[in-house]
Amino acid sequence: MHPIPVLATLTGRDRPGVTAAFFAALAAHDVDVRDVEQVVIRDRLVLAILMELRGDVAALRSSITTTAAALGMESEVAELAADDERADRSGRTHVIVIGHPLRAGALSHVTQTIADAGANIESIIQLATEPVSSLEMLVRTPDAAALRAALVECAEETGVDIAVEPAGLRRRAKRLVVLDVDSTLIKDEAIDVLAARAGVGDKVAEITELAMSGEIDFEESLRARVALLAGLPVDVLAEVRDALRLTPGARTLVRTLRRLGYLVGVVSGGFTFITDRFVAELGLDFAAANELEIVGGVVTGNVLGPIIDRPGKADALRRFAAEHNVPLAQTVAIGDGANDIDMLEAAGLGVAFNAKAALRGAADTSVNLPYLDPVLFVLGISRDEIVEAAADEFN
Repeated sequence: MHPIPVLATLTGRDRPGVTAAFFAALAAHDVDVRDVEQVVIRDRLVLAILMELRGDVAALRSSITTTAAALGMESEVAELAADDERADRSGRTHVIVIGHPLRAGALSHVTQTIADAGANIESIIQLATEPVSSLEMLVRTPDAAALRAALVECAEETGVDIAVEPAGLRRRAKRLVVLDVDSTLIKDEAIDVLAARAGVGDKVAEITELAMSGEIDFEESLRARVALLAGLPVDVLAEVRDALRLTPGARTLVRTLRRLGYLVGVVSGGFTFITDRFVAELGLDFAAANELEIVGGVVTGNVLGPIIDRPGKADALRRFAAEHNVPLAQTVAIGDGANDIDMLEAAGLGVAFNAKAALRGAADTSVNLPYLDPVLFVLGISRDEIVEAAADEFN
């Protein structure tokens, strides 16, 4: 007998033994289970089972109806067309929506955008309700690129963050994460703070503006700015370093990733004198930054060795991945500035954090909230896993 595809659903108030009773009803028939989805919201359960039946659909329906009635629940049994037996899972995509708050109007816009792109939402789960709200949708789409483009516009229109990632093993296979430092791992731009202490804040800002407008490149601008720091005592350098503020959520991000087995480090166009603090404080696995020359307890105004610039950041990512035998497809890069573009493009997943338009256009996804830990939701890590990682560390 050719098997018949059947979809059975059970809905109602959840309690212990419901799932077991449903499968016991199925066990009386010749069925092969092909797919199962169960969701409980508060105390309301929805259980759906896709199966192949060799036998009488009416008899199966009778067994399921009787079991559901005994449980005080509702059931539905539908015979499917053969073509519907198993949906094509190629083209499946994760869509993660993050908001603070996440309002119904925004979700309406997101879900309508998905529908307008010809895509279908197969499941929705809640990743977190605090400090931000996050939902993850599993979406089947005929054109992932078109869906991503539509959702980029949707994010701009709604003000929520929307990440789009291909489904499959590669998503959970990410193993190495690299962060930019200034305005990413930390709230401050260290060289601006140093310049202010040296009394040359305006001059450094002028050079920075020239670099941002493309009139001089990053290496030239860095050397010019560092030259203005000549004579700054190392004690002042240390005071500035110790006063720099981590971005909210940075400690949670790093702690959770490391507890889950990720390698985590930083790549900075700033200085090793600064990054050394965070390597020690957060237990980072690697770091790359520029080295200030310090002689006789003062900054000389020179930078030692090769400059970590835009290409240098991407090279550092590749080097760390090679040293740890991690394929680039399994790396994540997070940054905020134009000099992070190459690094984000080289990574398996590039995340723009409160970034300018140029970087958002080059990134795979953007997070525009003032916290770093929502990046965990982009990686499919739930709030429960974050809390568990924190509990493991303090126990």
